[in-house]
Amino acid sequence: LLPFGQNDAIGKLGRNTQKREEGSHCIFLESSIRFITIAVAGAHSHIRGLGLDSALEPRAVSEGMVGQTTARKAAGVIVQMVKEGKIAGRAVLLAGQPGTGKTAIAMGMAKSIGLETPFAMLAGSELFSLEMSKTEALMQAFRKAIGVRIKEETEVIEGEVVEIQIDRPAVAGAASKTGKLTLKTTEMETVYDLGAKMIEALGKDKVQSGDVIAIDKASGKITKLGRSFSRSRDYDAMGPQTKFVQCPDGELQKRKEVVHCVTLHEIDVINSRTQGFLALFTGDTGEIRAEVREQIDTKVAEWREEGKAEIVPGVLFIDEVHMLDIECFSFLNRALENDMAPILVVATNRGITTIRGTNYKSPHGIPIDFLDRLLIISTQPYSEEELRKILDIRCGEEDVDVSEDAKVLLTKIGVETSLRYAINLITSASLSCQKRKGKVVEMEDVSRVYELFWDVKRSTQYLMEYQSQYMFSEAATMEDEEANMMV
Repeated sequence: LLPFGQNDAIGKLGRNTQKREEGSHCIFLESSIRFITIAVAGAHSHIRGLGLDSALEPRAVSEGMVGQTTARKAAGVIVQMVKEGKIAGRAVLLAGQPGTGKTAIAMGMAKSIGLETPFAMLAGSELFSLEMSKTEALMQAFRKAIGVRIKEETEVIEGEVVEIQIDRPAVAGAASKTGKLTLKTTEMETVYDLGAKMIEALGKDKVQSGDVIAIDKASGKITKLGRSFSRSRDYDAMGPQTKFVQCPDGELQKRKEVVHCVTLHEIDVINSRTQGFLALFTGDTGEIRAEVREQIDTKVAEWREEGKAEIVPGVLFIDEVHMLDIECFSFLNRALENDMAPILVVATNRGITTIRGTNYKSPHGIPIDFLDRLLIISTQPYSEEELRKILDIRCGEEDVDVSEDAKVLLTKIGVETSLRYAINLITSASLSCQKRKGKVVEMEDVSRVYELFWDVKRSTQYLMEYQSQYMFSEAATMEDEEANMMV
């Protein structure tokens, strides 16, 4: 638990974040996420950024993005303003028809912003299935999108590894392992005694002679900076991914300024749970008392005045914003006026529809007073040529070989139905190809899955023809209402 009344709160927070990074829970989660990313090609896994050049001009096809040049350029301006810290407390609306790349643009913005800028994602429908109030869920989402960059000085031992000697006991379990580590700089060389934990850490990071490493004296954390240039002759044996660095100069032991980046929500969780930073791994954070947040905001304000910390406003992306009700919109109106508000990006595909929780209709299902705060970015339907390029990218992302004729047919299907339907047919056609023991997806495979799986238009037409055979059909009623409206 961080004692905010004490002067060493920054140091304690720094050590907590370091422990969180090297804890076994975090390693397990990271490895699990990597495995999932490799195994499953998500709907937007091909997005690498917004595909803009240095002048913020959109390229035709770049970083997984195709078309939507005006929307991407506008998003690029927003990203630039976020990086310069000039847009905190603003809100952006991505509005367009279904399947026009709204979520793709939001993902591209997240990739373009950078690692240190927080990006939190939320679906409007999530708020109504959480075991906490809607406003509390929104507040937690807001604070996940606000980063705090905390600076502190720490003592670091930095040098090139000359030799590692490990003395193992003759009898297993008789005594713990001991050893010696020889480090050097351009001016000096020193031998350090190693304990069991340090030996284990060196083994886990696969540190060997010739590596340039940095050891944090407070936590014992080891960071590999790269291989020394004196070992560059071993390049062929190491591979192209090896990074070579100069041997450090001066003293082995140095004082360095270390920067820790955490979000306000992480600080809230750490200070509202008895288990401290381990609360980040419990999953269920629950509601956080307002008193805790007030204390944290006060302390962060003090750190900012002392120059020990700075606020990094991030991005909160809310998809399906029309699912929020009038209470949520009122909360967002107030929250955006806060001094430490992030940039809010919302997306919707609704036209003029009822505001949830009221009987009033409004554009996009958003109240007029909140809509007036938004910078609106519109997305347009893709052209046939753009559809073809997107399908080419998705075939590569899903590792499916498709013949030119089959791609032409998929593009035609995408124009007549929808892009999402055409993308869904790629994997289905690949399975059909495997069944006939082919290696390349041909037109016959696409035609077969087109007959097996219906699109929205064919499904609707079928329902209209056989409506009398379905229960609770309202098609006739709808036709009567349309006729009355025309009269």
